[in-house]
Amino acid sequence: MHSLLLLPIDYFLAAWFALTAACTLYVAIDGYKNPEPVVMKWGFILVTLYTGPFGLLLYVIADKEPRPGAHEQFVRPQWKQGVGSTIHCVAGDATGIILAAVIVAWMGLPMWLDLIVEYLAGFAFGLFIFQSLFMKEMMGGSYWENVRRSFFPEFISMNFMMAGMAPVMSFLMMGHDMRAMVPTELIFWGVMSLGVMAGFATAYPSNVWMVAQGLKHGLMTERKVGIQPEKSESAESTERGAHHPHHDHNGHADATEETAPSDAIASHAVGHAASMHMHATPEATSAQIAAFSLTSLVLLATGMLAPANWVNMGLSAHEVGGLIMPPGMLMFRDTTAEAMREMSFADSRLVRARFPIDVRGDRELPFTMDDGVKVFELTASVIRWSILPDVAVDAYAYNQQIPGPRIHIREGDRVRIRVRNDLPEGTTVHWHGLILPNAMDGPSEITQPPIPPGGYFDYAFTAHQHGTYFYHPHAEPDRSQALGLYGALIIDPATPAKEVPADQEYVMQLQEWLWREGLTFPAMPMDGMQPNYFTINGKSFPSTDTIRMKLGETLKVRFVGTNNGFIHPMHIHGGPFEVVARDGETLAESARYLADTVNVGPGQRYDVIWTARRRGKWLIHCHIPHHTSNDNTETKGGGGLMAIIEVE
Repeated sequence: MHSLLLLPIDYFLAAWFALTAACTLYVAIDGYKNPEPVVMKWGFILVTLYTGPFGLLLYVIADKEPRPGAHEQFVRPQWKQGVGSTIHCVAGDATGIILAAVIVAWMGLPMWLDLIVEYLAGFAFGLFIFQSLFMKEMMGGSYWENVRRSFFPEFISMNFMMAGMAPVMSFLMMGHDMRAMVPTELIFWGVMSLGVMAGFATAYPSNVWMVAQGLKHGLMTERKVGIQPEKSESAESTERGAHHPHHDHNGHADATEETAPSDAIASHAVGHAASMHMHATPEATSAQIAAFSLTSLVLLATGMLAPANWVNMGLSAHEVGGLIMPPGMLMFRDTTAEAMREMSFADSRLVRARFPIDVRGDRELPFTMDDGVKVFELTASVIRWSILPDVAVDAYAYNQQIPGPRIHIREGDRVRIRVRNDLPEGTTVHWHGLILPNAMDGPSEITQPPIPPGGYFDYAFTAHQHGTYFYHPHAEPDRSQALGLYGALIIDPATPAKEVPADQEYVMQLQEWLWREGLTFPAMPMDGMQPNYFTINGKSFPSTDTIRMKLGETLKVRFVGTNNGFIHPMHIHGGPFEVVARDGETLAESARYLADTVNVGPGQRYDVIWTARRRGKWLIHCHIPHHTSNDNTETKGGGGLMAIIEVE
């Protein structure tokens, strides 16, 4: 079971929903004795369930009877009547919308169709169930008569509500955290809650107007006979008059007032009696209703269509649900699902193992012999790898280490390497720079299908070369290699004399990382994807290795361009080095040259020989200053692509 608590917003939402549960429980218990129709009790319960403390606030300030017998006068103000009408609207419409959102997410419908289905479901639930069915007794008449009378008020109210909800859902679900498209994630329900609040805000003004015009009911009082309502000053003065008309909130008088039998329930609606309010001829003209309907349609169209200018509404929860994009990543309406999956985070909930800062990668991979063939095993999986004492990246790794284990063989060896895939996506392995059978080369969908999650593939070839090589994925390498899938492949010459000798040897594999807000994204040379951490053999300075030498010794550094999309000019202090090999090919003595910096691009390798001419601490580092920092800061004199050669 994956944890739902991944980001700070998840902890906030967990607390929010706990508070929402408490608020809903209070409204349900207190509303039980509040003198109003059952449909309004449920309205406030549902709205509080969807909006938490905001629903509780509306209930307390607009509907909760402040003292016995005072409900009629308490809910009399026009703004409270508008609240009641909007509560009734939102409770029904939002329920239909949320149910539809869950279903269409499960079905995998595109976002544009999702919104249409949600609108139709919300309108249908509000009109046919919450309005016409639940209000049937108060409205009187047949069910279909109530549908006809309620159509335009529900249509106008629903349009205004969806005009507020649609852009909130579109921008937040299709924003950087697309877990919001998945109903099993807390943030999905957080977006629904925020959308309902926005919908309430946009629907409220229209409901105030419709209540005032007699098109919709507002808050109502329903109490058993024997509990007398509190009389206002105006009511007392009326009783002293010649007759006793009922006054609504606009000062209009009804000609008659019926008295219910002693065993009946009397319904009193502030402003209008419930039955009067639904049967009386509305004060709104046809032109006003038409203008309101047109305006609501314009706002609805704007809310539904405007997000398509900025986000790709053709995507579905099945395609991108659950992805989280880098905070600075810019996405557009033509950004595809494939691109989003490439740029998304390494899912922390898939981490198989965690490793502290003292665990090193690039450990030599053991093998077994099978009829003269060296047999190796590599397994790709998701791990959490410490690059600094306080920074751990979620990474893709071979054999749970970064870099992956070093494969060390000899020219002429026959090898078989079984690659198992425990990643959430397909993968392959390319043996960079090697001459081998085409079927073993590794490009996904060109020489082989990708190895599916849970599957494996056996690579078999004979090593015909010697020198510095490496291996990396060739299925979506801009993502998987950037997340840590790479390792050194060192091939010794069949004739030892062909090896350029040195007293010590150090393999240096370079990499970039994008780690933001506790999540790891594949670093890429594009806006919003630039790296902020850099590693040598899986560690950032000052956690990189210290190479210890004696005065006069020589050091062979094998620079390996496992870096994915950036060039690193690698420089060694303390005098020039001799470049003796490039891309696995040993240079003829006449072609070797002195330098103090080599540009190591992606895929390139350089073997250099450096001589310890002076005692002291000599740096080996990238000469791009940003690449020798950790998230733009320096620790103990540097960071990132920096290591120390200590000469005694």
